[in-house]
Amino acid sequence: MVSMRTRLERTYRFEAAHSLPKVPPGHKCARLHGHSYMVEVIIEGEVDPDLGWVMDFSAIDEHVTPLVKQLDHQVLNEIAGLSNPTSELLAVWLWDRIKPSLAVLVEVIVSETPTSRCSYRGE
Repeated sequence: MVSMRTRLERTYRFEAAHSLPKVPPGHKCARLHGHSYMVEVIIEGEVDPDLGWVMDFSAIDEHVTPLVKQLDHQVLNEIAGLSNPTSELLAVWLWDRIKPSLAVLVEVIVSETPTSRCSYRGE
């Protein structure tokens, strides 16, 4: 088999509430509100010639699912490190907790709505 590099993308969903304490006075996001979040975790690597894959999707779940469970049905502002839980800071929060144990991580995408999302690829 010829060397082949591919990307795997795994999607997770959770429900959570937040408010954004640093927005200007009167901004609608200053009030507590909720979102149906979608998180996409993207890894990249060489396809194992024997197995025919980069990684089992369930192996990605081992790194991400505990974090999603920690966020699901919570007020994000109450979670350590998320006192100002913008999509950008949530993406970095997830990256910082996934990357140390999942070296092939290349991107985290956080969507608050179907039309609004943030992509983070590390420093």
